[in-house]
Amino acid sequence: MANPLEDQVWALLQQVRFPGMSRDIVSFGFVDRVEASDDGVTVELAMATHNQDAAAAVRAEAEARLKAELGVERVEVGLRLLAPPAPAHEAISQDPSLIPEVEHVVAVASGKGGVGKSTVAANLAARLAQLGYRVGLLDADIYGPSMPMMFGISERPVVEGQRIIPFERHGVKLMSLGFILDVDTPVIWRGPMVVKAIEQLLGDVEWGALDYLIVDLPPGTGDAQLTISQKVPISGAVIVTTPQDIALIDARKGLAMFRKVEVPVLGIIENMAGFACPHCGEVTHIYKQGGGERTAGVLDCPFLGSVPLDPAVVEGGDAGTPIVVSQPDGAHAEAFTGLAEAVAAELSKRQARKLSIF
Repeated sequence: MANPLEDQVWALLQQVRFPGMSRDIVSFGFVDRVEASDDGVTVELAMATHNQDAAAAVRAEAEARLKAELGVERVEVGLRLLAPPAPAHEAISQDPSLIPEVEHVVAVASGKGGVGKSTVAANLAARLAQLGYRVGLLDADIYGPSMPMMFGISERPVVEGQRIIPFERHGVKLMSLGFILDVDTPVIWRGPMVVKAIEQLLGDVEWGALDYLIVDLPPGTGDAQLTISQKVPISGAVIVTTPQDIALIDARKGLAMFRKVEVPVLGIIENMAGFACPHCGEVTHIYKQGGGERTAGVLDCPFLGSVPLDPAVVEGGDAGTPIVVSQPDGAHAEAFTGLAEAVAAELSKRQARKLSIF
């Protein structure tokens, strides 16, 4: 037999939303039991969340709404917190044997495309090599590999036995899917294929002993980022952004993703920070000024430095020679020296803190 009071309870609960979500707690399946009679109303909520404050707020709102609308003497809303199911990326098990001789893996990421992430990754790797470190650069941007052009490589890699031999340019060992596929071949892959490709670029390449393996990730937060973060121990991630507000919003998302998967964020790099007129020397901040540093302060992470905007950087990338190689004494080389030293310093500090625990 229909129970009008119970129906009214369900209807009122459909007006209660989980904080930050547009869906109601009924459609989420958070309402486990409803009992309504002349004696009163009892509701049992069961939520799979780590956010205890949000769950408590939901319970309080549901109870207040029912008391205000039903006009019954007794309203009881109970709450059970359940452990959330493990996200899909946690199913990927870490495999240190993929790159056993690599000391530090540094991911270079961005929340959106067009901020010069690959340019930063290429010049950061080349500058670290110039400073005397053993460096590798993995182009993990599966859908848009840039490193073949940025380092002027059009050949196919050599395979010896079951191992792929990386190219070496300017002291950097290089591997990219772009070395294997034709330039005009689009990559239209689902998640499992992306995961497999990343595993092969890591484990089937003869990286040898490296101080740093710089990984140029695709923009955004997807399968490639999660695979890298779960397959190998990442020492830290660097977020590349431009000073403009829209880029900074996406940079925050990228930073939040790494923190969620427990990858240390080494800091934020601000690219295209200002353009110096070659005739008068006046600096124009085309993409605003200081946004990267302000965002780093708000998000409580280091600001590693900024890189000025200059056509020579574009020309170097198109010509296959990173700017720190073509103009080793220029302003950009100085900027990337500062960035390379800042990354190395952040990793050293984190390693020292880790060792002090034991």
